[in-house]
Amino acid sequence: MITYLKKEKNDMIELLELLVNTDSNSYDKKGVDKIGAILQSKFEELGMNVSLHREKEYGNHLSITSAHAKHPEILIIAHMDTVFPDGESENRPFEIIGDKMYGPGVNDEKASHVQVFYAMKALKESGSSAFHNVQILFNSDEEIGSPSSKSIIKEAAEGKKYSLVVECGRPNEGVVTSRKGVGRFTMSVSGKSAHAGVEPEIGRSAIEEIAHKIIKLQQLNDHKNGLSVNVGLIEGGTSANTVSPEAKAVIDVRVKSKEQADDVVKDIYHIAEEDDVHGTDTEVNGRIARPPMEETEESKALLKEVKETGKQVGLDIHGESTGGASDASFTAAEGIPTIDGMGPIGEFSHSETDEYTVIDSLVERTALLAKTIERLSHKQTEE
Repeated sequence: MITYLKKEKNDMIELLELLVNTDSNSYDKKGVDKIGAILQSKFEELGMNVSLHREKEYGNHLSITSAHAKHPEILIIAHMDTVFPDGESENRPFEIIGDKMYGPGVNDEKASHVQVFYAMKALKESGSSAFHNVQILFNSDEEIGSPSSKSIIKEAAEGKKYSLVVECGRPNEGVVTSRKGVGRFTMSVSGKSAHAGVEPEIGRSAIEEIAHKIIKLQQLNDHKNGLSVNVGLIEGGTSANTVSPEAKAVIDVRVKSKEQADDVVKDIYHIAEEDDVHGTDTEVNGRIARPPMEETEESKALLKEVKETGKQVGLDIHGESTGGASDASFTAAEGIPTIDGMGPIGEFSHSETDEYTVIDSLVERTALLAKTIERLSHKQTEE
C-alpha cells in the first residue's frame, strides 16, 4: 500500500493545492460548497455514493459510503471549513518550501481531505473488502462549534464500532486520545446610569459589578486538574462621565470531564447570582457546547490497534491529550471508541503565516489510515 501511495504522491499534492487555493471560511457557504463539490466529484469517481445534507446558512455536509456498503462499522470525520476569510488563498496561495507545504487551511484540515480520499482509493485498488466498511462524513461548520452538523454526527455514530477523526497528527507521530470539553458563556450585567460628576451616588455601575465577577470567574481556574476559565472579552459603558448601565463578559471554559463540566457551570451561575453592587441584575447565557473526549478502556484498546498498524507502515504512534476541541468529542460522548489526530502531521493551525503540513506525512498517514480501516474491519470479521 505504501508503494502504491508513493506513486500517487504528486497527484495527492496536486489535489491538496486545489483545495488549499479554494477559500472555505465557516460563514462562506459558497466557498465551503466549492470544496464539497470537489470532494463529491472525486469520491464519485471511486464509485462511492455521496449524499448531501443541504444547509441554508452554512455549507452542505457530505456523507459518503461505498455503493455496496450495508452497515459500515467505521466512521471517519473531517471538516471542510477554515477560519480564514475569503481572499486569503489569493494573498498566500499553496506553496512548498523544503519538506513542508504551506497555505491557509493546509493543516486544518485540507491535507486530511486528500488523505481520506487516497486511503479509500488505495483500499479499492487493493481489492480490500474494508472499502465497504466505512462511512465518511465531511462537515462544514466545525470551526464554529458544528451548530448544524452536530446532530448529523450523532446520527452517523449510531451502530458504529469505531470513530477515526482526521484532525492533524501531532509531531513525533502523535494521535489524540483525549480532548477537553468546551463551553462558551456570556455574563451580562444591567445597572443604572447617572452623571459621574453631578449625581454619581444614584447610579449603579454595571462595570464595577462585572469587575467583581471577572475576578471570581478567574479564580475558578484549576489548571493542574485540567480546568480553565478565561474571560476573553469584556465591554460596557456609554461614556467616561457616565456611570455604566450595561456591561458584559464573554467566558471560555475548558473541562476535562463531565463531572468537572457540571461543577463549573454551577459555579458560574452562582457567581452571577451574587451581587457586589446592590441594585444591579445579572443574566447568564451559554452552555458546554462540546463535551470532553475522555479516555475509556475501549478507546485505549483502539489506540493499541492503531499503534500496531503504525508499526506495519514504519510509524511509532503514541497518544496525546489536548485542550483544543474537535468533533471527536461528539462520537466519544455517544460511547463510540474514538481516536483523533489521525491526519497528516503539521503545526500552527489558524496561523496567518506558519501553518504547515509535512510532505512525507501525507503518504505515511494515508497508509496508516487505510491499514487501520483494514485492520479494524478484519478484526470485526474475526470476532
